[in-house]
Amino acid sequence: MASNLVIVESPAKVKTIKKFLGSSYEVDASGGHVRDFPKSQFGIDVDNDFEPKYITIRGKGEVLARLRKEVKKADKIYLATDPDREGEAISWHLLKALKLDEVKDKKVYRISFNEITKNAVKTSLKEPRAIDMNLVDAQQARRMLDRMVGYSISPILWEKVKRGLSAGRVQSVALRMICDREDEIAAFIPEEYWSLEAGLKAPGARKPMTARFHHDQNGRTEIRSRAEMEEIRSFLEGKKFLVEEIKNGERTKKPPIPFTTSTMQQEASKALNFSTQKTMRVAQQLYEGVDVKGHGTIGLITYLRTDSTRVAEEADKTARAFIEEQYGSQYVSQRESEKKASGKIQDAHEAIRPTNIALTPTQVKESLSRDQFRLYQLIWKRFAASRMAAAVYETTSVKIGAEGVQFTMTASRVKFDGFMSVYMEADDKEEKNQLLAKLEKGQELELVSLEDAQHFTQPPAHYTEASLVKALEEQGIGRPSTYAPTITTILSRRYITKENKNLYVTELGEVVNRIMKQCFPSIVDLTFTANLEFLLDSVGEGNTSWKTVVRNFYPDLCEAVEEAKETLETVHIADEESDELCELCGRRMVIKYGPHGKFLACPGFPECRNTKPYFEKTGIPCPKCGKEVVIKKTKKGRKFYGCEGNPECDFISWQKPSREKCPECGSYMVEKGNKLACSNEQCGFVKNRQDS
Repeated sequence: MASNLVIVESPAKVKTIKKFLGSSYEVDASGGHVRDFPKSQFGIDVDNDFEPKYITIRGKGEVLARLRKEVKKADKIYLATDPDREGEAISWHLLKALKLDEVKDKKVYRISFNEITKNAVKTSLKEPRAIDMNLVDAQQARRMLDRMVGYSISPILWEKVKRGLSAGRVQSVALRMICDREDEIAAFIPEEYWSLEAGLKAPGARKPMTARFHHDQNGRTEIRSRAEMEEIRSFLEGKKFLVEEIKNGERTKKPPIPFTTSTMQQEASKALNFSTQKTMRVAQQLYEGVDVKGHGTIGLITYLRTDSTRVAEEADKTARAFIEEQYGSQYVSQRESEKKASGKIQDAHEAIRPTNIALTPTQVKESLSRDQFRLYQLIWKRFAASRMAAAVYETTSVKIGAEGVQFTMTASRVKFDGFMSVYMEADDKEEKNQLLAKLEKGQELELVSLEDAQHFTQPPAHYTEASLVKALEEQGIGRPSTYAPTITTILSRRYITKENKNLYVTELGEVVNRIMKQCFPSIVDLTFTANLEFLLDSVGEGNTSWKTVVRNFYPDLCEAVEEAKETLETVHIADEESDELCELCGRRMVIKYGPHGKFLACPGFPECRNTKPYFEKTGIPCPKCGKEVVIKKTKKGRKFYGCEGNPECDFISWQKPSREKCPECGSYMVEKGNKLACSNEQCGFVKNRQDS
């Protein structure tokens, strides 16, 4: 019989950890939180100094009953929930729900590990500790503040705008940032400017080189109008172009630092086109354990919620040794490993890295899904690059003068690729540099061409998920674990919409943001929210009482809520009309939103209660019956294409069908990237898409 019980959060970890520990250990999972505030009431006893009222989460009664049976059998209980604030709170809730603080004949410990490997798990058992109540209090305070904002303001939005809306301490600030950016874009007035390039040929050279305008004879570096451009062109007529200065040098490009949660989300968005939610889901799978051929089930990456770039000394040494063996000693970074983090960074955690750098992406590819492989490869390459030497470029810069008007040319080439042999960030563009002819100071160059171009300054870019995460982090809003759920919430509430990666505010989002700014300015104030995050960190460090934070926050919120109830006017937002007519009463049906997404409803409710599913149309006729093909989803959310005439017509396709027929066999064609392929696999005909 197992005398030791280890309780983790996720059932996915159980098998992996059980294998590491053997028969004397029983491993079970809580499935996340087991207690929380009740959904039907506020859950905070304001009159009793903000004492929380926790209840068992619906559906967790069976889990706790099972865990109680396991507790009875064990002599030692190890609470091994995730190594962060939330994980610490889950351990404390388990302690209370299982009454482990009341048992006298058993020993209860808190253990944590940053990676799910045999060594990390076994080491944690040798270093058990008590639950860190400072971290628990910080999580309790955060949860209370979120509950206060959500349960106080959301009902006002239901009453004054429409049911189903919500406000949130972090989500409302994120919405405001997106709205503010939209206002900046709308208010932006483009300004004209011009560029000028000279095609210059050295004696004996076959091709001209391109030099860019730097300043005119009066020292002006910007050309603001066509008139200014014509003035410069006129001045340059007949002038000699002479080489004034040649500088040869070197520049280095530093390797990147390892991923934090935020930078991983940003890079996965840019490089892999992953949403923040998808990045976290796939990273969770890699952290919890994957069955790798020849190695069994192992966690492939360290803990995924971190804002630290620190790397454990052993992992750093192993990585450097691996790089020296695989690439050579000249590729190993000479910089010391990051020793200490600062500011708000929780240095108890490491950066996100592979648990074993020797397990290269190529070695594990067969054992991973496509998404798992792509994210693991990104994390692996980023970490390997962080332990490698800087890249070195040879540079040449040339200044060319024409009686006071100056042009410049630059060129560079990679002298030593360093970390770039492994990794390039998605934003890094491969440098395309012209080759400069052998030039000498004082040498005259032949003017072959003068090319000017008109430009206009561009407005700020719309936020993407990646740039919003970066902005939230820079402003000190939220924490690594909150970015993905925050963005998911404001998307699901339809406050914002996403098109081609860009985030756009909807009419509903504008209304909610306007109400929040008018009635609850402090809640959506960036500085106020960042200060709250600082206070919560201070609670976690044991420097501030959590009740002090809550006591100071709640009265002002209550006052603002009461004022909003009295002064705020009702706002009506019309439902979006569809082109579908109600077959019962003839009205044009409107698009509504339910728990499972969009559906069509008759606007004549309650007289007419007709509803039907909403499907996005493609404009493509069904290959079977000629009705329109629409986009549908399986119960698990996978997209497919089906006939709007279902169930009479049973046409479905996982790939988007085309209007074109296969010239070989007559079957319908489907889109596959920039190709069209015959849907009949036995035919195999493929051609390029004309619109690609």
